[in-house]
Amino acid sequence: MKKIVCIILAVALLAGMSVLTTACGGKKEKLVCGVTEYEPMNWREGGVWTGFDTEFALEVGKRLGMEVEFQLIDWAQKFTELNAGSIDAIWNGFTATAEENGVPRITLADMSYSYMLNTQCVIVHKDRLSELSTAEALSGLTIAAEAGSAGEGKAKNLAGDDGTYIGVSQQINTFLEVMTGAVDAAVIDYIMAEQLAGTGDFADIAISFDLGPEVFAIGFRQGDSLRDKVNLMIVELYEEGFLMELAIKYGIESRLVLDKTFGQ
Repeated sequence: MKKIVCIILAVALLAGMSVLTTACGGKKEKLVCGVTEYEPMNWREGGVWTGFDTEFALEVGKRLGMEVEFQLIDWAQKFTELNAGSIDAIWNGFTATAEENGVPRITLADMSYSYMLNTQCVIVHKDRLSELSTAEALSGLTIAAEAGSAGEGKAKNLAGDDGTYIGVSQQINTFLEVMTGAVDAAVIDYIMAEQLAGTGDFADIAISFDLGPEVFAIGFRQGDSLRDKVNLMIVELYEEGFLMELAIKYGIESRLVLDKTFGQ
């Protein structure tokens, strides 16, 4: 009899736990963001992700009731990762107005509203700043950029047919290439360059010139309804002032925008 009673109680307990789990909404849906090391947007300190886009994504996830995970990816494979379902969003200072191997990115993913202005720029060793201050001066030289980045095509064009393009795995690595003299120059996002060039370990790096305006947005799988949900959160966070506070925190407040026509 005791054995039967115990079994009944165990079954009742499991059933109660099941009801409780259902009542509480069950396991949270996960939002996996594909990122690279990119200060001030996403980077790791002590193994913990931080940065403007990091905090932005975490707040969106909080308001949507989703668990946010950051997955370090090969930037050149971002669309492959997205379409395979390995990540749910490309959320990492993502230049939505660029091309990918000659194809407009906006045709390869569903883009959110744009929320930040950027430009590509050329960085060089400070000792060569006066020498390498124009596009013409870079023709025929060796130029680096992050493989698959918005700067890749521009770097190839600057190097020209007589020059050499070198693709690296992350934008931060271009600084090392320039510092060691492995390349003459590199093309990277201005937002990163203005944060790091001329400071700390990169005191000998200088910004030479910029290469025209572009915007950041978040990329989603085509047809994914998550894009529209995130767009609502972007507007809410912008209008509340949350995004401006975040931009001020990371020193990029002059670049914050909200364009609700982009990607629609």
